[in-house]
Amino acid sequence: MDLLNGIKYNLRGLALSLRTPKLLILGLLRFAAVILITIAAASLILAYHQEILNRIWTQPESRWLVWLWEVTSWLLSLILVGVSALLSYIVSQIFFGVFIMDIMSRITEKITTGQLREHSHIPWHQQLFFLVKQEIPRTIVPVLLMLLLVVMGWLTPLGPVVTIVSSAVAVIFLAWDNTDLIPARQLVPFKKRFGMLMRSLLFHLGFGLLFLVPLLNIVFLSFAPVGATLYHVDKNR
Repeated sequence: MDLLNGIKYNLRGLALSLRTPKLLILGLLRFAAVILITIAAASLILAYHQEILNRIWTQPESRWLVWLWEVTSWLLSLILVGVSALLSYIVSQIFFGVFIMDIMSRITEKITTGQLREHSHIPWHQQLFFLVKQEIPRTIVPVLLMLLLVVMGWLTPLGPVVTIVSSAVAVIFLAWDNTDLIPARQLVPFKKRFGMLMRSLLFHLGFGLLFLVPLLNIVFLSFAPVGATLYHVDKNR
């Protein structure tokens, strides 16, 4: 049941966003920010591709090794693009994405309840600083865990199993990145919020399953804060 609820709230969030101009614009802005930063980072890294490759392995003179050198060059390009996308996501999420997500969450909460549940005695800029500070472990911990699982898949014969597990872990943490917005805004300690995640893994898995749908996953990711806020509002009721 929790799994289906997760899917339902993600779809509800997207439906509300499409009906609300402010949420629609913010979701599209968040998507554009990640794409632009990724393109800029990838372009910068690929500009130094040849220099990086030469430091790893200079082009061999033997014709029999040139093909291997070319394959290595292509693999390095893919790795560099992947690294740039990962770094861009972290940077955009910590320094930009969290602001848009918080605004989307605030708008959604006000639409559904007519008010915001937060610590009124704490200035807005301090709340914002707290959100940015909390975003660092919330973003980096899942990335490190994913890298660990990828390495396990390479070094052990459990590659197919690790692939399934890593996909599940990825969508759970992507879902939590959105459902954690209200507790973080209410200044709930990170340890307690992480415990809340552990007690609702099935819901977060369901919420994040739509992030695995090719092409549409970008749309669901852009508007996920809305569905996550609806979930918290209904839960508090």
